[in-house]
Amino acid sequence: MSSMSAGPALGVVGVQCDIAWEDRAANLRRLAPRVAAAAEGGAGLVLLPEMFATGFSMDTATVAEPADGPTAAFVHERSDALGVAVGGSFACRLADGGKPVNRFLIARPGEADVVYDKVHPFGYGGEAEHYRAGSQLVTATIGGVRVTPMVCYDLRFADAFWGRAEATDCYVVVASWPASRQAHWRALLVARAIENLAAVVGVNRVGAGGGVEYAGGSIAVGPFGAVVDEAGDTEAVVSARVDPAEVRAVRERYPFLADRRHLAGDP
Repeated sequence: MSSMSAGPALGVVGVQCDIAWEDRAANLRRLAPRVAAAAEGGAGLVLLPEMFATGFSMDTATVAEPADGPTAAFVHERSDALGVAVGGSFACRLADGGKPVNRFLIARPGEADVVYDKVHPFGYGGEAEHYRAGSQLVTATIGGVRVTPMVCYDLRFADAFWGRAEATDCYVVVASWPASRQAHWRALLVARAIENLAAVVGVNRVGAGGGVEYAGGSIAVGPFGAVVDEAGDTEAVVSARVDPAEVRAVRERYPFLADRRHLAGDP
């Protein structure tokens, strides 16, 4: 496992995978052993790509499911059985009957779920027409590490990351990021680590779905911008050990966040 630190830390593993288009049962069946393998390899948090059960589909009548539906059940079952946190996003239908949300759910053994609804639907790809925007960002502690989840298009909005920086040791970004803009994916993930002095783990899919090609490139970046693990364009995992002490040390040595607060007019 690639390492950001040799000290006490959270093992984060991203499972880069192909996704059978709108075939929930096939995807969950295929991913179960891969989540188990990641946990057996030392992960404390296992991440799956955006809409890992169905692909990034706009056919919400087909792919959306209740908050306690089969995809959420899969995440909870894997977490409970393996004793690790497990997360990824899915199309979640809310009780009010309106548009669904793109929900990033992280189940934690013995603790409350981490639930983040994607704040920036991807208008260019039609997501905003079919999914509503979430209303708030979320940060939660997993294995002693302060983790802020983001979903795909959120990556383009630096202000969202900036606003959570001081409360965050590691950003985790799950995505269905297209191959046609692959260079943007890598550059933005590294930039978010550098500008926030935080670890970043980005997990993308591979293969094709809905007429879009995906090239993976999942990546783990340390709090000073060093790439510690990176996948190619085939199924793989990326892994890192995220140590909050390392994040603190980097921020103490390079107090850039304090200067940013000052320039933004904060007290």
